[in-house]
Amino acid sequence: MAETHLANLDEVVGKIFDYIIVGGGTAGLCLAARLTEAPETSVLVLEAGGANLNDPDLLRPASYGIHFGNAKYDWNFKTDPQLHCDGNQFIWPRGKGLGGSSAINFLNWTMPPSDEIDDWERLGNPGWNWVNHRRYIKRAEKFVYPPDDERTRNEMRRDDWSSGMEGPLLTSFPSKIPLSEFEVRRTFINLGIPVAPKPLDGDPTGVFFAPETLDPRNATRTYSTTAYYLPNASRPNLHVLVQSTVSKLVLSTDSDNGDLVAANGVEFVHKGIHCAINVGKEVLLCAGSLKSPQILELSGIGSRIVLEKLDISCIVDLPGVGENVQEHVFAGTSFELKDDDVVETLDVLRNPELAAQHMDLHASGEGAYNIGIVGFVFAPLNLLSASASSIHEAALSVYRTKRPEVTEAGGVAEGIKQQWKIQLERLEKGSPGCEFISIPGFFSRPNLPKDGKKYLSISVAMNHMFSRGTIHSISKDPTIDPAFDPHYFEEGIDMQTFVEAMKFLKNKVAKTSPFKDSIGIFSTSIFELIWVLFGGSFIAREVNPGPEVVSDEQIGDWLKNHLSTTFHTAGSCSMLPRDKGGVVDPQLKVYGTSNIRVVDLSVVPLHIATHTQSTVYGIAEQAADIIKGVI
Repeated sequence: MAETHLANLDEVVGKIFDYIIVGGGTAGLCLAARLTEAPETSVLVLEAGGANLNDPDLLRPASYGIHFGNAKYDWNFKTDPQLHCDGNQFIWPRGKGLGGSSAINFLNWTMPPSDEIDDWERLGNPGWNWVNHRRYIKRAEKFVYPPDDERTRNEMRRDDWSSGMEGPLLTSFPSKIPLSEFEVRRTFINLGIPVAPKPLDGDPTGVFFAPETLDPRNATRTYSTTAYYLPNASRPNLHVLVQSTVSKLVLSTDSDNGDLVAANGVEFVHKGIHCAINVGKEVLLCAGSLKSPQILELSGIGSRIVLEKLDISCIVDLPGVGENVQEHVFAGTSFELKDDDVVETLDVLRNPELAAQHMDLHASGEGAYNIGIVGFVFAPLNLLSASASSIHEAALSVYRTKRPEVTEAGGVAEGIKQQWKIQLERLEKGSPGCEFISIPGFFSRPNLPKDGKKYLSISVAMNHMFSRGTIHSISKDPTIDPAFDPHYFEEGIDMQTFVEAMKFLKNKVAKTSPFKDSIGIFSTSIFELIWVLFGGSFIAREVNPGPEVVSDEQIGDWLKNHLSTTFHTAGSCSMLPRDKGGVVDPQLKVYGTSNIRVVDLSVVPLHIATHTQSTVYGIAEQAADIIKGVI
C-alpha cells in the first residue's frame, strides 16, 4: 500500500489545481483517484471531516450503528418537524471524514433493477442507462467468489452473480451467515416470494443473499478510502486536505462561453483559518445530497426566492436546486427468540465484556463481529397484499391528473409529474418498491431488548416514495445546516404501501414456518398475557411494533413516530432538463455554468429500488470518463 500523505495548508494555498473536489466521501475519493491516473492532472480534495485512517472502529464489520451520533464519524443531521408525522423530527446520520458514508454504512452491496436505471435515460439523460451503469459499477468492484463448499452450504447460486473482478473495491460474503438468515429466506419463499433471478445483474425481485463491501482476507470493511485513496495516496498530483469546510464557490462570468458562469476557485475554512484556492479547470461537488445543494445556494446558484431571503445575490437562477428530494425509509421490527435457540446473533455485543471477547475473535474469522447483514427481499406490493390492486388503481386515478405541489422555492412541477408517470408504470408492472432486510439481532424501537435475550429483526423499507421533499439553506453561514424536509407521507400512497408491507410481516411472515418456529411463543408481560386471554395471538413474541399494534391506523401512527432513514437521499441536484427542474445536464454540469459539476447521489432524478452504495460508485466512475472526455 502506498505511503499515506495528507496535505497541509501550506502545500495547497497559493497553488492552482486543475480540479478541486468538494467532499472526500464515496464519490469524491473515487473521482480523485481516476482523474489523477493522468500524471499531468492535479487534484485537490477538500473534506470537512477528519481523516479517520486505519481506525478499527471503522474497519471492523458488524459494528452497525455505533458511529451514529458520534461527532467524529457522523454529521448527525436532523430533519425539520414533519407535518404528516405528527410533527416528529428524524435523525439523518451521514458519514463525516474521508470515505463519507461508505465508512459508516452497513456494508450492503446490492444492485437496482435494470429498467429503473433506464428510466434515468427516459427522463432526458442520454448515456445514463443500465448497460453503462453496470459496466461502471463493475469497474469499481472486485468480487471475491466464495469457495464451492461455502456456496453449497449457504444455498448460493453462482449464476446469480455478474460481478466486477478487476476493480479496487473488494466485495465478498461474510464468514458467518447465521441459521436465522436461512429460516427467514425459506419463510418468504413459502409465502410465494420467488428467489430473485438476477439480484446483482438487473433483476433483484425476490429473495437473495447479497455480498458486502468486505475484505475476506482480514474481515475488514472496504470503502472508498481503502479502495481509492490509500493505494494512491503517494501520487504527487493528488492532494487531500481534511478539516476543510467549503463556504462557497467563487464565481464570475465566463467570457469565453457567452452568458455562462465560471468557478474561479473555492473559499473554505481550515481549522478556523479562512482560505481561498483557485481552480484551473473545474470544481466538482461531491458533498452528497444533503450538502451539495447548500454549497450551490451559498455560491449564488439556486432559486432566486430562496437566495433573496438570505440576502445572497442570485448569479444563476436555478429553481431545481434543493428540490425533488427523494428518500428511502425503513421501520425496524424485532422478535424474541426462544431461550433454547442456539442461533448466533449480534445481541451478544450489547454486553461490554462479551463484546471485548468477540473483538479478540474477529481477526481469526470467528465471533459475532464476523456476522453480516446479507438477507434481502425486494418485492412489489401485489405479492404482499390483496389490497395492492385497489391502492394502485386509486393512485392511477390520482396521479394521472394531479399536479405536484410547487414549493415556495418555485420548483418545477412538470418534471415531478413526468416522474410520477414512470412510477405509475412501475406499479402496473410490479417493480420491487417494498423491501425486507433480515438482521440477526435487535434493531428496532421504541421497546428495548432484555439482557441475555436473543432477537431476530426484519426491517421493512420503502424505495419508491411518491412524496417529494426539499433541502434549502436557512443561513449564509456554511456551518449552519440547511433545512432538511423530506415531506414524509405527503402523498398518501406512501403510507398505504408501508402499512400493507408491515401487515404482511406481522400477519404472514411471523406466523409462517420456519420463521415462527424460532420465535418465543410465551410472554412474561402482564399486558401481553391479558392480550392472549382476550383472543390475541402469540405465535410470535413480537417486541416492536408489538402485538397491540394491529389496525391500519395503529400501524400508521407507529410508523410516524418510529420510522428511520435508510441513508439514501437523492434528487436534490437532479439530472433533468432545465425546464423540468433539472440542476445538472447529462454531463453532470450545472446549468448556466461552464465548469461546475455535481457528482454524488443528488443527481439521481428518480429513485431506485436498491441500497445506493454501488450506484454512487457507478456514478463517480462514469463521471470520471465524462470529465476525461472518454465518453
